[in-house]
Amino acid sequence: MESFCVNSLYAVSPQLTLSPRTKQKKAWRVRISSMAATTGNSVKNAAVSKPLQSNSKSNNSALEQLDIERGVCIPFRKYSPEIVRNKVLESRGAILSLISRGVEIVLSLGLYWSALVYDFLVGRDEEVVPFRARQLRNLLCDLGPSFIKAGQVLANRPDIIREDYMNELCILQDDVPSFPNQTAFNIIEEELGQPLEAVFSRISSETIAAASLGQVYRATLRATGEDVAIKVQRPGIEPIIYRDLFLFRTLASFLNGFSIQKLGCNAELIVDEFGEKLLEELDYTLEARNIEDFLENFKNDPTVKIPLVYKQLSGPRVLVMEWIDGIRCTNPQAIKEGGIDLDGFLTIGVSAALRQLLEFGLFHGDPHPGNIFAMRDGRIAYVDFGNVAVLSEQNKQILTDAVVHAVNEDYAEMANDFTRLGFLAAGTDVSPIVPALEAIWQDSSGKGLADFNFRSVTGKFNQLVYNYPIRIPERFSLVIRSLLTQEGICFTLKPDFKFLEVAYPYVAKRLLTDPNPALRERLIQVLFKDGLFQWKRLENLIVLAKENVAKMSSNPALQVRNTQTQRNWKVAKKLDLTDTIKDGARLFFVDEGIRRQLLLALTEDSKLHIEELVDVYRLVEDQIDIPSVAVEVARDFPTVVRDILLSWSASVLSDR
Repeated sequence: MESFCVNSLYAVSPQLTLSPRTKQKKAWRVRISSMAATTGNSVKNAAVSKPLQSNSKSNNSALEQLDIERGVCIPFRKYSPEIVRNKVLESRGAILSLISRGVEIVLSLGLYWSALVYDFLVGRDEEVVPFRARQLRNLLCDLGPSFIKAGQVLANRPDIIREDYMNELCILQDDVPSFPNQTAFNIIEEELGQPLEAVFSRISSETIAAASLGQVYRATLRATGEDVAIKVQRPGIEPIIYRDLFLFRTLASFLNGFSIQKLGCNAELIVDEFGEKLLEELDYTLEARNIEDFLENFKNDPTVKIPLVYKQLSGPRVLVMEWIDGIRCTNPQAIKEGGIDLDGFLTIGVSAALRQLLEFGLFHGDPHPGNIFAMRDGRIAYVDFGNVAVLSEQNKQILTDAVVHAVNEDYAEMANDFTRLGFLAAGTDVSPIVPALEAIWQDSSGKGLADFNFRSVTGKFNQLVYNYPIRIPERFSLVIRSLLTQEGICFTLKPDFKFLEVAYPYVAKRLLTDPNPALRERLIQVLFKDGLFQWKRLENLIVLAKENVAKMSSNPALQVRNTQTQRNWKVAKKLDLTDTIKDGARLFFVDEGIRRQLLLALTEDSKLHIEELVDVYRLVEDQIDIPSVAVEVARDFPTVVRDILLSWSASVLSDR
C-alpha cells in the first residue's frame, strides 16, 4: 500500500505517458481522497515510523507521506531527489560547479552560524536579534533566487524559525535587477519560433516588473490589437535551481536528528515540499493550466477577473496573458481616489479568497498587493498563478471539522485535527497542546468579532508551534500567508475593516445551503452541543447567511457589470434553503438518532419550544418559496420511503 500511490501507474507500462491534465481536472494531480480517507492513518504510520533501509526508500517514503497528507498523489513529478541528483551530476563540469557552489554556501552560512554561536556564548544573543535578522535577509539575497525563495518560505514557517526573524524575512521582495531586454527578447523568439515583430506590433522597452525567477513586459498583439503581458523566465536559471536544491537536501540530511526532535519529521521532507513548489513555478505551462483552472472556477462569478492565457503563444519559459488594466493594491491611495466602493471591493476579495480555500480547494498561494488589482468597475483581479496550492476534499473536510470543534470548544478534537492534517506526526501525544490551544482561542475569540484578527491569532500560534514538535505543511503555510496577506490589504485600504464580519456570513451560508453531505454532517455538529439543540446558534447562522446574500446581491461591482455586459448574472437574492429543508426532512424520517434529538430539542426542560421554532420561522419565511419546497419534497418522497424501508429492514435483521 505504501508504494501504490506513486508506483502503480508505472507498473502498467514503463512507456506510459499521460496528458498533463484531463478536461476540468488538475492535470498532474490525481485525486485519491477516498483511498487516503480509509487507509491514510495506517499508511501514514508506516511512512513516519517504519525504519528506512536505504536512501532511495527514504526518498520515496518522504514523498509518499506528502501525498497521503494531501489526499492526492502526483504520478509524474517534476521534482524528486533522484531527478535532482541526475540533473546536477550529469557531467564533470556540472560536478565542479556543484562543488564550487557548495563551498560558497557552506562558507557563507558557516560564518553566519559562527556569529550566532559567538553571540550566544557571550550572552548577547537576544540584544542583537534585529541586526542578525537583517544580516540573514541580506545574506539570502546575495546567495541568489533559490535562497530568496527559501527566505520567503521561512517567513511563513514559525515551526522552523522564531517570530522576530520571520518578521524580518517578510521584507524579502521578488524585485531584483532585471536582465537585458535583448536576452529576454531572444528567449521569447525561441519559444514562439518566429520574430517578435511577426507577433507583436509593440513591446515595452522597460520591464513592467522583475522578480527572482523572471520579468514581465507589456506588448500589443499584431493580429488583434489586444494588450498582453509577457512573462519571461531568467536565462539559465533552471540548472542553478536544481544545483541549489541538491545542496539544500544534502545539508538537510545532516539536520534530520534535530528536525525529528523539533518537528517530528526529517528536514529532507521540508526540502522536498519546497522543491516541488519551486520547480512548479519554473514551468510556465503549469502556470497556464493554473490560470485555466481559476477561469473555470470563477466563470460564473461576475465580481472576479482572471486574465485569459494565450496558450498558442506560451511555453515552458514564456507566458502570454491578457493585460489587466486595474489599480494594484500596492497603491491604496489610487484605489481610494478612483471612486471604487471600498466596502464592496473588500467584501468581494474576502469572499473570493474563502471560495478558493473552502469551495474549490485550489487557491492563490501568493496574493501579495502586487498580484491583486482593483478594477475600476469594482471587481477584484488576480495575476501571477505560478504559486498555487491544492487542498483535497479530505483536507477541506478536516479544516471544516477544526472550525466546528473551535465553535464547540472541543479543543482535544481540534488537536487531533492537527495530526490528521499532517501538523503532528502520527502517534504524537496531543494532551500537552490542548491547554495551549484553549488559551489561544479563548483569548482571541473573547475579544469579540469586531476586534478579532488573524494576525493576533497567528502570533500566538507561532509561539505554540515553535515550542512543540509541530510542522506546518507547505500547503497550510500558504493558506496562513494567503489569509494574513489579504487581511493586511483590507486593513491598509480600510483600517477599521472587520475581516470576520464578511468571513463569518460566508461560512454560515455554506453550512446552511451547500448540499455536500459532509457539510450537512458538520451543520448537525454545530447545532448540537452535549446532546442539546442550540436554538440561538441556528438563529445566528440564519442571520449571518442572509447578510452574506444581501451584501453580494447588492454589490456595486455586480450592478456595473450587468450594465456593461447587458447580461443579468445569476446571483442569489434570497437564502435558498430548499436543499437543506429537503435533506432535513429526509434525516428526520430516516435517521432514528436525529429524529430523537430533534424531538428532544422541541421538548427539552419539560416544555414545548414553540417560541424558538416560531422565531426561526420568522427569520426564514421571506426567504422560502413554500410551493417550490413542497414540490421538491414531493419529488424526493419515493426515495425517502425507500430509505425508511431499508433502514427498518436493516434494524429488523440486526435484531435477529
